Amino acid sequence: MPKKLFKRYLPHPDTIKQNKSLQRFLGHRIHDPNLWHLNRRSVSSAFFVGVFCAFIPIPFQMVVSAFLAFIFRCNLPISVALVWITNPVTMPAIFYFTYKVGCFLLNTPVLHIEMELTTEWVSSQLANIWQPLYFGSIISGVVLGLVSYFLIRVYWRWHVAKAWQHRKKKRKSQPHDRH
Repeated sequence: MPKKLFKRYLPHPDTIKQNKSLQRFLGHRIHDPNLWHLNRRSVSSAFFVGVFCAFIPIPFQMVVSAFLAFIFRCNLPISVALVWITNPVTMPAIFYFTYKVGCFLLNTPVLHIEMELTTEWVSSQLANIWQPLYFGSIISGVVLGLVSYFLIRVYWRWHVAKAWQHRKKKRKSQPHDRH
């Protein structure tokens, strides 16, 4: 079952709930069971939130993802973990892709500039590229978030139906004990 797959990789909710700094920051909201449920609605919504936040080029994506998980009452660990789709290795390629999507949608030319990962470069070049970058990031985040949302829902339904059929077949093959 997909639930077992996700449980294998997620920390136990009690471990997270007992974290003193999280309790101070989030208070009683950390105990909302919807943040920890592993069901089709909670996991698929967490995929939307996590993938969407991963595509937005802002600092503290994990905090934004956690905040949105609270608002949409979806699985908190999954939504926060998915933000790591954009990491130091994948970030340049993903944000270049979203920049090109933004340029295409806004009908603006793609600027071919030498990229450097320094604060000086970002502050000087951001003025030239921010509109297509953020527009393309939001559109890509929404589209890919929706795709992941529906894929998880379809996969979950398929897996449950397959398990149900397996149980039915197993039940039929077992000899019936009648007294």
